[in-house]
This record gives sequence, C-alpha cells and structure tokens, in this order.
Amino acid sequence: MINATSRPPVWLFDLDNTLHDASHAIFPAISANMNRYIARVLGDGDTPASQEAVNAARLGYWKRYGATLLGMIRHHQVSATHFLRETHELPLLSQMIRAERGLRRQLRQLCGRKILLTNGPAKYSKDVMRHLGVQRQFAHHISIENMHVHRQLRPKPSGLMLRRLLRRHGLAPENCILVEDTLANLKSAKRLGMRTVWVTQYLRFSDPIGAAPLPRMLKRPRYVDVKVKSVRQLPGSMHKLR
Repeated sequence: MINATSRPPVWLFDLDNTLHDASHAIFPAISANMNRYIARVLGDGDTPASQEAVNAARLGYWKRYGATLLGMIRHHQVSATHFLRETHELPLLSQMIRAERGLRRQLRQLCGRKILLTNGPAKYSKDVMRHLGVQRQFAHHISIENMHVHRQLRPKPSGLMLRRLLRRHGLAPENCILVEDTLANLKSAKRLGMRTVWVTQYLRFSDPIGAAPLPRMLKRPRYVDVKVKSVRQLPGSMHKLR
C-alpha cells in the first residue's frame, strides 16, 4: 500500500459552494432556468407543466439518481448537452460570483497537485474559474462532460466514475483528498479510500429546490475526515488528514 504521507497529496476540489458561494445568486438562477426547462419538457407542447409537477420531478429524480439531469435523460430522452447549456446560461455571471478574498493564495499554500472535479458543465465552470482567478492553480479541469462510464453519464457521486478517474490519472485513492460541500460525494470517495474534507459555509438547503433548510448544527459524519467552514482553514487542518 502506498503511504499517503510519503508524498504530497492530490487535491480533488469541487467548485460550486466549495470555492465560491453559488447559493448566493448562481444556484437560484440555475434553478429558475432548470424549472423552466423541465416545465417545457413535462408540458403538453402548448402549456408548461405546473410548478408542483416540476418540483416533484426534480426531487424524485434527485433522490433516485443523485442528479435531476440523469432522470430527465432516462425518462424524457433529454439531451444532456442541451440541458446543461440551457440551464447554465447566465449572462450576468461575473456579477453573481461571491468568494473569499485571497482564494488563489490559499490554494497556493496547499502542497500537492490540484484537480477541479465538478458536476457543472465545462463552459460554465471555466468561466467561474476565470472570474475567480484560480484556473492556473489546477493541473486538470474535469467537468460533467468528462464523466461518462461505458457511454453512460456518471456524475458525482458515482463510484464507477471516481474509480475510472483514479485509473486514468494514475492516482492512489489513499493519496487523494476530496474537498466538497456535498455529503453524498464525500461518502462515495471515502468508500474508495480517499480522505475527505467537508466545506460548510455556503450551504443553505439540503434539497435541490430550496424546500428543506439545513439544520443549525451540522454534525460531521463518520465518512468525513475533516469539517471546515472555509477553504481558508485547509492549511491549518493538514495534521488531521495524515
């Protein structure tokens, strides 16, 4: 077994609500785009589906498949490319981004290679990274378009996708640290032997439609090695990840 402490780790960073506050304005805008898109698909061709039907579909597919998109593909033959392009069309993106100051410096302080691993589409995630000014901190940029296994889309939290990612990049799971806001993704990574960091400061809701507020006290699950409020706290938490 490779000794994870014998060499610098490989950091796998999520993007939304990890490196920036997507809950502030970006997620509400994407959610509105998604509602309109799903209403058209579920409608009769003339009249869009009701908000109740849209919410039921979003929640149902999210609970069953881990992502609303996967349910739309499976049950409504939606094009993933079209869905992602339409739902992530954000003309005012630069005005919507909120993040901590000094993010680039904070990332530079972390020893080891860094990979962006996001369920967001490539264009959107590249635009966000550019506005944050951190794109050069990452050796690789893996977006949802790169998450196919056996010709099937397998975004996070897919263990199959994570295993393929590790093989493709020649990574030992015990040398990898996943930094995320989403517990399901952290749980999947922990099963493979990765170390896990849960970032909590930007979390608002526990479901994709904003109907279930988070509890006031967020307890650290057993599959989370370190819970931090902010990426800023990572350098000081390294001793807990050894």
